[in-house]
Amino acid sequence: MPRSHKAAAALAAAAVSLALPVLLAAQTPPPKAELPVLITSCGQSNAPTTIKVVMQRDKIPFDIDPLASPQTLQAKARAGTPYRTLIITMGASLKGMGAAGIQIEDELSRAAALIAEARKEGIKIIGAHIEGLKRRAQGAAAGDTTDEQSIDAVAPNADILLVYKEGNSDGRFTTIAQTKRIPMIEFEKTVDLIPALEKLFSKQGVGPQ
Repeated sequence: MPRSHKAAAALAAAAVSLALPVLLAAQTPPPKAELPVLITSCGQSNAPTTIKVVMQRDKIPFDIDPLASPQTLQAKARAGTPYRTLIITMGASLKGMGAAGIQIEDELSRAAALIAEARKEGIKIIGAHIEGLKRRAQGAAAGDTTDEQSIDAVAPNADILLVYKEGNSDGRFTTIAQTKRIPMIEFEKTVDLIPALEKLFSKQGVGPQ
């Protein structure tokens, strides 16, 4: 084969190899979640309440327990209706933890045990950070790293990340998602959480009627 033809063939092959990941990415189906679903927190912020309101708006049935433990998952399984999805909100509230009489170390330990049990039972884990920077650098007191510790405990161990875009302005969640190959759903405004959750559970035939 003439050298010019070889060069052209090499360029064509390179173009195909570069385009292939884009094509595959375009063909990747959006992440889905199944019912029943349990909502809990790692850090005792108000995020579970926000998700609760959205789930009610989308007519998606759920259970909520800010202090859920492995025993919570086990009891549901024994009842014959095991959870299929666990939503853990990330974001620590010193006020919320104080009201519950716990510290961040307790929350990190509980989250680790909960995640381990969810893995054991085949439960899909959604790590949700929905409160933006007010629950990160902008809202933290000097020296308070509890929110970031909450993220470290949950995000890398999630099957899906659900993130408010403003809270990802430094690319923190993008880096975790790319490194761990975790699908990430990023929404622009709080109201966008409504269609985001509706799509996640769309196979269940739930949503506004």
